[in-house]
Amino acid sequence: MTVTDAPAAAPHHRLWVTDLLLLLMATIWGVNFSVVKIGLRHMEPLAFNAVRVVLAGLTLLAIARARGAALPPRRQLWALLALGVLGHGLYQVLFVEGMARTRAGNASLVMAGTPVLIAILGRLRGVERLQARGYAGIVLSIAGIGAVMSGTAVQRPGAAAITGDLLILASSSSWALYTVLLKPYTHHVDGVQVSALTLIGGALPLSVVSLPAIGRTDWTALPAEAWGAVLYGALFALVIAYLIWYRGIRLLGPTRTSMFSNLQPIIAVLVAWIALGENPTAAQGLGAAAVLSGLLLTRS
Repeated sequence: MTVTDAPAAAPHHRLWVTDLLLLLMATIWGVNFSVVKIGLRHMEPLAFNAVRVVLAGLTLLAIARARGAALPPRRQLWALLALGVLGHGLYQVLFVEGMARTRAGNASLVMAGTPVLIAILGRLRGVERLQARGYAGIVLSIAGIGAVMSGTAVQRPGAAAITGDLLILASSSSWALYTVLLKPYTHHVDGVQVSALTLIGGALPLSVVSLPAIGRTDWTALPAEAWGAVLYGALFALVIAYLIWYRGIRLLGPTRTSMFSNLQPIIAVLVAWIALGENPTAAQGLGAAAVLSGLLLTRS
């Protein structure tokens, strides 16, 4: 089965609705960086992530069952569960461990390079065509990510901070590969089923890895803001936003859909400034300009 990035045939009004929904998705994910940081004030990273991923997976399974969606053929079922290990298991471990070690704004700017990674993977698989400006955009975006990371080393000396940025970069790479490999299944499997099965596929190994952290957490002593962070991270960032993401992949293709994540760092930096007191830095500004300019070149 070959991955293609050609938009699926759809009425024009459905594409406009998809654009608006993708704007909502970018807002949800932009806010989520600060929400995760708030949640990590009260619980260990793996415990926080395991609970929200399991909750999201169960919610999506309930929605799929209520809609009467049939399970896909066995081959596709196992493929989606396996992709979930990559896109929700490995990705979530790398993401939350990175978030625990770096600023919310930095994480969002490093993640902004995901569309470039998707374009690179698409080119390597022979399903994306890049012109000279596309390659220039890739180089510029990579330079922007480097500027953000170098700023981290200056603002927060020590191995932990730069390690956090590197973990976020690794999680971004995992998500990019997952997105490209998932594309064919979005045309043949119901979107809710795709969301539910991939989340469950990731939740199973994530829960096993997180058992010690879950056992050390005093769940009855958690304050309301901690539970609020878990619920937001599960129901908004994983259920609602992922359903929108898969709709975008099906109708617009992975590269075009991922371009809406350009808004995430802008929203994330502003929210982190207001909610967490993370003052924007010169390195973030320089890196953001380079990343977003590179994305525009790649997109054009």
